[in-house]
Amino acid sequence: MKPASSLSLFMLLLCGAALADDDDDVTYRKDIRPLWEQKCMACHGEGAPYLAEFDENKDKYKELNRGPRMDTYANLVAFVGWPDSGALMRRLDDGSNTKDGKPGNMYRNLGADELERQKNLALFKAWVGEKGWVLKHFDELTRKELGRMRVAE
Repeated sequence: MKPASSLSLFMLLLCGAALADDDDDVTYRKDIRPLWEQKCMACHGEGAPYLAEFDENKDKYKELNRGPRMDTYANLVAFVGWPDSGALMRRLDDGSNTKDGKPGNMYRNLGADELERQKNLALFKAWVGEKGWVLKHFDELTRKELGRMRVAE
């Protein structure tokens, strides 16, 4: 094979590998949205209140089995980075990142059994970024921790 042909083949393989890696990246549209619709949308969909309204009437909405609205990418990301930083992580965490080892109050909704819950949790962690999976509130976060949150659309 000629050097130019070898280089061309190498570049083609390299590009193919890069495209395959891109396909493996977890995105909101491809991975999170379908999971969210299946597991979370009933309580956090378009019939749910926005965060400010939810915060003003928490007891009322809890009785109605409604949480804050998270039906779009922008609405969901608000519970990762700002204004309710770490809320998604605190609610979905399996307890491995807490001092008391207790899972978040929404962890059980990630699946019918522990295997399914762990699989879906891994998907959310991959979306946020393993190093971005921080349970802190905004005022406790460092700039570096915020920068590790990925949440690709």
